[in-house]
Amino acid sequence: MKQTLMIGAASLALSAGGAFAEEITVFGPWLGPDQENVETVLQGFAEATGHEVSYVGSDSFEQQILVDIEAGSAPNVAVFPQPGLAADLASRGFLTPLKDGTGDWIRENYAAGQSWVDLGTYAGSDGADNLYGFFYKVDVKSLVWYVPENFEDAGYEVPTSMEELKALTDQIVADGGTPWCIGLGSGGATGWPATDWVEDMMLRTQSPDVYDQWVTNELPFTDPAVIGAIEEFGWFARNDDYVAGGAGAVASTDFRDSPKGLFSSPPQCYMHRQASFIPAFFPEGTEVGEDADFFYFPAYEGKDLGSPVLGAGTVWAITNENQAAHDLIAYLQEPAAHEAWMKLKGFLTPHKGVDTSVFGDPTLQKMNDILLGATTFRFDGSDLMPGGVGAGSFWTGMVDYAGGKSAEDVAAEIQDSWDALK
Repeated sequence: MKQTLMIGAASLALSAGGAFAEEITVFGPWLGPDQENVETVLQGFAEATGHEVSYVGSDSFEQQILVDIEAGSAPNVAVFPQPGLAADLASRGFLTPLKDGTGDWIRENYAAGQSWVDLGTYAGSDGADNLYGFFYKVDVKSLVWYVPENFEDAGYEVPTSMEELKALTDQIVADGGTPWCIGLGSGGATGWPATDWVEDMMLRTQSPDVYDQWVTNELPFTDPAVIGAIEEFGWFARNDDYVAGGAGAVASTDFRDSPKGLFSSPPQCYMHRQASFIPAFFPEGTEVGEDADFFYFPAYEGKDLGSPVLGAGTVWAITNENQAAHDLIAYLQEPAAHEAWMKLKGFLTPHKGVDTSVFGDPTLQKMNDILLGATTFRFDGSDLMPGGVGAGSFWTGMVDYAGGKSAEDVAAEIQDSWDALK
């Protein structure tokens, strides 16, 4: 029995259970409900192609994939939560470039397509750049959360530009309210929420190529562009009138507690900038879309930088080549591969060809509209930096900055930590 799967302009014909069918293993970070969801997608691939596919998940993916690859027992396809590890393995010759034409397909079919090509392109062991990674399943961080009833009672409208967001911030203060709840506390990871603010501000004040240069330290932390982005965060976080509890409470407030001020009566704050996961820390019973909602953290209208979106996502790469592995990457280009997970939970996609009405959750559909409206997508910068910086001095530096240290001094200390790694 021959089945034909249409992939763009080409067709993929496989004999189900016959000479062309292969076994394929996929290794990724998902367990629990997400494992069930990805297995649903992979079952669709198996039915469409005849390949036998098995998925293995691990909460120690980053460590285990290195063990497996170095032992010569790599899976056919690995799903990386961050592109940095994939880039490292490509440089060591452990990844296989994707088929010719895949990059052209991404540019044509993904919103902000060139961004996804850039994020999946790495230098191989020979130093030459190739497309190794295909992004599938994305998260959005450029969100501002609010309570619609509070906005309605006060007569506020959702801002559509950074200029309007700053004007609204001032208006709330003039009306006797407090605009923002901000918290940087996170145990041993305290400070990371501020790095997201700075990354979003880099994308709203500088071009994407400058952001990329910053993430690799080609542009040092001491550059005026970076200092300016830190100070943009400070415009919101270091003003006692703007933040619930005053600026001094920013560093000591746990990020999980910080949005609770939205729901007090009267509200302790009106807005909270945080990624798509934050409703998990809203009061029990809160209905997103009714009791709480979100809007896109807007760009400056006057800077002509489009609509950048900061986020994260998983990148799929071939770590043990066979034809089925290439067929899987081709299958992930099909709307059906995205719509299968869209009907479930916890999935966003930049694929412009999907039917967004199939989302099982209207909140996810609204987030996906923000993603599809992006002109630029960039991965969380701190996750791409060396661990000692992105999960070290950058975190602590932002705590120091929130506490009153100058942006110049903080930037110099972060740069010193990066220089020490070279």
